[in-house]
Amino acid sequence: MSLHHPKVRRAAIAFILVTAVLDIVAMGIVIPVLPHLIEEFVGSNARAGLLNGVFVALWAGMQFLASPVIGSLSDQYGRRPVILISCAGLAADYVLMALAPNLWWLAVGRLIAGVTSSSFTTIYAYMADITEPEKRARAYGLIGAAFSGGFVLGPVLGGFLGEFGPRVPFWVAGGLSGVAFLYGLFILPESLAPEKRMRFSWGRANPVGAMMLLRRHAELAGLAIVNFLLYFAHHVFSAVFVLYAGLRYDWGPWQVGMLLALVGVLDMIVQGLLVGPVSKRLGDRMTMILGLCGGTIGIALMGWAPTGVAFIIAMLPNALWGLAMPTLQSLMTRRVSESEQGQLQGANMSVASIAGVASPLFFGWVYSESVEQGMWAPNPGLAFYLAAVVLALAALIGWITARRAEREEVTVV
Repeated sequence: MSLHHPKVRRAAIAFILVTAVLDIVAMGIVIPVLPHLIEEFVGSNARAGLLNGVFVALWAGMQFLASPVIGSLSDQYGRRPVILISCAGLAADYVLMALAPNLWWLAVGRLIAGVTSSSFTTIYAYMADITEPEKRARAYGLIGAAFSGGFVLGPVLGGFLGEFGPRVPFWVAGGLSGVAFLYGLFILPESLAPEKRMRFSWGRANPVGAMMLLRRHAELAGLAIVNFLLYFAHHVFSAVFVLYAGLRYDWGPWQVGMLLALVGVLDMIVQGLLVGPVSKRLGDRMTMILGLCGGTIGIALMGWAPTGVAFIIAMLPNALWGLAMPTLQSLMTRRVSESEQGQLQGANMSVASIAGVASPLFFGWVYSESVEQGMWAPNPGLAFYLAAVVLALAALIGWITARRAEREEVTVV
């Protein structure tokens, strides 16, 4: 039966979601412990904050270079082989980082992880292959919920395992990525039919070439800016959250892991249960704006929160942020052909990766300056305030761009 048969399509969606969960659990496991492992090497919380930002930027930089290549390869050879190779590469990379004797080894590990984790572009393209355009917001919400499910289990496991040593979670992450590879090898079907494939071209498979796709339509370029700002703001968490929580609230790996699990639960609820009905009622544009505004309020409150309890309460409006990404993806995928979905996702990931390079460096520097005595900005929550400003700007640009696109569609009809 064809993948477009309802039963086969449901099974394929289940397969890709399980693969995504396994990958994200593996990534989430190391989140609570990687900054502390860096801190062990350098012996300073402030310097660890700066270096952790550098490490996140290295990861994002490799995604910037690799995502268009991986997206274009999946357009020619199919989604399945790309996903399998990436899972195997992640498994090997976590073992490398588990054995790392110094920061240089960790840096190499983050570079490799940036390449192998670029398969997330293929997961989004896979879902576009098997889902009708009008149902993609809900489908991307399911992917977001699967990612969130992985982040529920991953940081909890990472926090627990981190109590036995900062390297233990890396070994477990390697094992989980290996399981994802085996699962995909025996279960995951191919989603892209041979007649819908596009020949690989280096002209499209580089960051500049891939992003040329975004320039063909003014609304795609505007939405790509929203995508950039959204990721730029989000990286405040990967850059400074673990160290910020330890400094301001005295939270260790276990508490951080539990909090990240709570973030994942809230995100699962929003993306898995709310995106579909809310976008159906309000439309993709208004749902996206609602999510960006909720994130703006929540992240600003996080920077202000004087206690851990206040920080947790701020997570409630911030959870609405989960409405933004699926609807943004839905708005963009409607504007390209099936044979260009991989290229689009590669371009999107390149844009996100630019943010992933610049944002951790910026927020890591801001955090380092804000916690050092005598510096120009003695406020540990400053990075969160600045992230809120970035999200507010994304909401404004998203409103203008998507509204213009809707007017043009009406004019064409």
